[in-house]
Amino acid sequence: MIPESFEYHAPQTLAEASRLIAQFGQEGKILAGGHSLLPLMKLRLASPRHLVDIGRVAELKYIREDADKIQIGALTTHYQIESSELLKQKCPLLPETAREIGDVQVRNKGTLGGSLAHADPAADWPAAILALGGEVEARSESGSRWIPAQEFFVEMLTTTLQADEILTAIRVPALPAHAGEAYVKFAQPASGFAIVGAAARVVLDDAGAVAEVGVGITGVAAKPYRAAAVEGVLRGHSPTAKRIAEAAAHAAEGVEVNADLYASAEYRTHLAAVYTRRALEKAVERAGGK
Repeated sequence: MIPESFEYHAPQTLAEASRLIAQFGQEGKILAGGHSLLPLMKLRLASPRHLVDIGRVAELKYIREDADKIQIGALTTHYQIESSELLKQKCPLLPETAREIGDVQVRNKGTLGGSLAHADPAADWPAAILALGGEVEARSESGSRWIPAQEFFVEMLTTTLQADEILTAIRVPALPAHAGEAYVKFAQPASGFAIVGAAARVVLDDAGAVAEVGVGITGVAAKPYRAAAVEGVLRGHSPTAKRIAEAAAHAAEGVEVNADLYASAEYRTHLAAVYTRRALEKAVERAGGK
């Protein structure tokens, strides 16, 4: 199928893009890498009257370090994140997650901001940003605001972005000492999307106990979420194999687990525990734990 007719706009600056989005409101859609929106348009599940292509807005393409934070422009591609030497050193969870996304063509065109704004419940990026305790920046003509990742995802394909806002940047903490991160997933073989994906970030104290922990889960529920019950079992304790397994058993606690052609709710619940355990084990090992 082909999309319904629309008017195409290609702003060169963020200010121009913000003006167009404010002007068109619900009748406009933002195009970044296009891997999420264009298929919906071809199937006529989305039929915007105005398409605002922000791909030429150079100010949204960057990766930079700011004190103990890493900030990434929304139009930074998956491949740019995967290949960034700064991120490999300062936030290795992001390059590791990027390598798990789609194929080479998707990674070269798809963008971090586009993926987060689309909020697909089986996408990889939300798990990582949640585990890191990251934030996203939303801008409109009236100003900007930073939204914690835990508050950003509302429901399937729904975020707290307002109709006149553009997701412009993502901010995450740099890797501190005695910390490790990991992302693992059970992928749907055709699309590469996560049937279950788990991201973990663990910081150990001088005694080897878990001082800080973040676990993000994707593919399991109608929206990606932070597994607070898992974190609660680990925090303040030595991350032994037994303790990690006990914590991971809570991976699907408090959510309504998806069931579809690829996995029943029971199987997904099992996979959530398995992949959360694997992510935590890798993160603890990388943090220097035993």
